[in-house]
Amino acid sequence: MSFKNSLYLLFLLCTISVKAGFILVPMDETTQQNHLKAYGITYWALEKQYKVSWLLNYRGGSFLLPDATEIRKECQIRGVSFEPISDAETNSILNEISSPSQNMEAVVLERTPKIAVYTPKGKQPWDDAVTLVLTYAEIPFTPIYDEEVLEDKLILYDWLHLHHEDFTGQYGKFFGAYKNTPWYIEQKKAAEALATKLGYNKVSEEKLAVAKKIRDFVIGGGFMFAMCSATDSFDIALAADGVDICEPMFDGDPSEGNYQSKIDYRRSFAFKDYILERNPNTYEFSDIDMTTKRKIPMEKDYFTLMDFSAKWDFVPSMLCQNHTQLVKGFMGQTTSFDSNLVKSNVLIMGESQYNGEARYIHGQIGKGFFTYFGGHDPEDYQHRVGDEPTVLDLHPNSPGYRLILNNVLFPAAKKKKQKT
Repeated sequence: MSFKNSLYLLFLLCTISVKAGFILVPMDETTQQNHLKAYGITYWALEKQYKVSWLLNYRGGSFLLPDATEIRKECQIRGVSFEPISDAETNSILNEISSPSQNMEAVVLERTPKIAVYTPKGKQPWDDAVTLVLTYAEIPFTPIYDEEVLEDKLILYDWLHLHHEDFTGQYGKFFGAYKNTPWYIEQKKAAEALATKLGYNKVSEEKLAVAKKIRDFVIGGGFMFAMCSATDSFDIALAADGVDICEPMFDGDPSEGNYQSKIDYRRSFAFKDYILERNPNTYEFSDIDMTTKRKIPMEKDYFTLMDFSAKWDFVPSMLCQNHTQLVKGFMGQTTSFDSNLVKSNVLIMGESQYNGEARYIHGQIGKGFFTYFGGHDPEDYQHRVGDEPTVLDLHPNSPGYRLILNNVLFPAAKKKKQKT
């Protein structure tokens, strides 16, 4: 063998020994410097047609990607920690995960879900936690609103987030505190104009039509994620189909007599047996929400993520992936849900030790899924109208925001039958 060929062989062997087989994006507490952008890297890799695996319960729900120069470079650009690992190390990790003694599972992510955010035109990213974190993680989404929903544009998407909307047509129950403020007057006027444009006599009727389209989207196989007041107001709107629950300041005529007895809980996704709040001056839709019932000091306001079997209950396991089981609480118009009013077929995935509060719940309707997350902003404890926007560069490891992003990646998972 010539000297030149010997040098080439030596160079080739060194290259093989240096090059790793895979890249591990760790998601544990101490190693990952930016958990939120790690989800964006995973989404980006799927867009590039790379095969990605989600390692449930392995180091906080880490991601396994093939080793590629552009993936390494993108991680470096976005400030995401990664670890090159050899084929042998990868096999060792996967063998550990597959062991029956380990509460772990490897789930293949096979596609990028098409994401829509139901939000009014002109809203800024920081008006809504999901819009904010999608923008921060660099995960693409399309804003849509009533016109697109009523034109059946939801079929173009796999995943839908509901902005903090009031689907009952009561303008968020802001009347008591904000009825004379310019922004409330303008929003009410704009909502009435849109309802008229779309052919409805009342905003409540138009919002119900939108809610029913979203319901059909889920039943047909869509994934819906909602936070704060979009959760209970959506359920109430469906249950009150055909019943006028709005007072005159909302829709111009009195509410229907004895309307509480006419609510059909079977139409609700998640809640049962709730009592509607009749007072138009009260900033509340019903007794589903625990905001006014809870007496928890801020420093003790945490909720615990439930522990599920990754091999047997991989869906809730996927949705609960985190680097901690104890998550900071945060408030909103709908802060949390009375667990006594959650339907028995709906899974409580996050719960406070106080007052039986459910904070994070999940269920299946038809072929699709929904997740409800109480509160407005995981890193703004008591969000108020006009507050400064949250800067996620200050919270790159937020456990609460991670729960949102778990839901974003959920539709990307390769379908497999839930074990029984």
